Amino acid sequence: METAEQIKEVVRQKYGAIAEQPDANGCCGPTSCCGPETASNVPIDMSVGYHELKGYVAEADLGLGCGLPTQFAQIKSGNTVVDLGSGAGNDCFVASAETGETGRVIGLDMTPAMIDRARKNAKSLGYSNVEFVYGDIEDMPLPENLADVVVSNCVMNLVPNKQKAFVETFRILKPGGHFSISDIVLKGELPAGLQQDAELYVGCVSGAIQKDDYLQLVKESGFINILVQKEREIALPDEVLKIYLSAEEIADYRQQDKGIYSVTVFAQKPEGESKAACDSPGCCN
Repeated sequence: METAEQIKEVVRQKYGAIAEQPDANGCCGPTSCCGPETASNVPIDMSVGYHELKGYVAEADLGLGCGLPTQFAQIKSGNTVVDLGSGAGNDCFVASAETGETGRVIGLDMTPAMIDRARKNAKSLGYSNVEFVYGDIEDMPLPENLADVVVSNCVMNLVPNKQKAFVETFRILKPGGHFSISDIVLKGELPAGLQQDAELYVGCVSGAIQKDDYLQLVKESGFINILVQKEREIALPDEVLKIYLSAEEIADYRQQDKGIYSVTVFAQKPEGESKAACDSPGCCN
């Protein structure tokens, strides 16, 4: 079994390779999170179109997201926004259009090549209120009570210690602040044999946990007013399913409320709170 540091190093290598591709765009490139190693070798794209959002920058959109957290984040003019796992800066630039010149946007990423690419994008586009910081989501190099809003797009599922990441998110939010996070979760157990292929096929599924467990971690970290703002299934095509299931089993699988889902989750830090609940052992160490 891989250690937490080994998992992080794999993520750095994969996303670093994406960042260094001059025409990188789309999750299903040969070096991306959903490479061609699966038994089916069928590509899939979990990303959602940003094109109609104000502030969208095509050069910063590598197609690595699974939702539109900034669309649901209720960002106001003058807000300080932190984007966890900011990549090439896509959500940061959209957030910048919402928070305006009086606001501040900080992108945090643990892949040096992504930080470099994001900074080049910001410089070339003339952004004065967007900055990018190298750091680990489990141990953010950011002060407490900093952000009005935190966003993140298909990143938390890659973090080995998710509760520690949510506790850190709680810490950097101002009392009364909130997050809007898009992520990949599971509902029910995938059929035998399919889980491993799906982990390769959809990449980040290997770090995904059950939806109910995910929401429970958010609650245990001290957040309130937890709401699933959007949910959609990431459908595995028959080319993948038929490797493991009969036609009858595929039909049964399609009818059940289980599988891989993209969710966008909202939660708020209570007014007057400065410290997360952190009931689980090790989450605050």
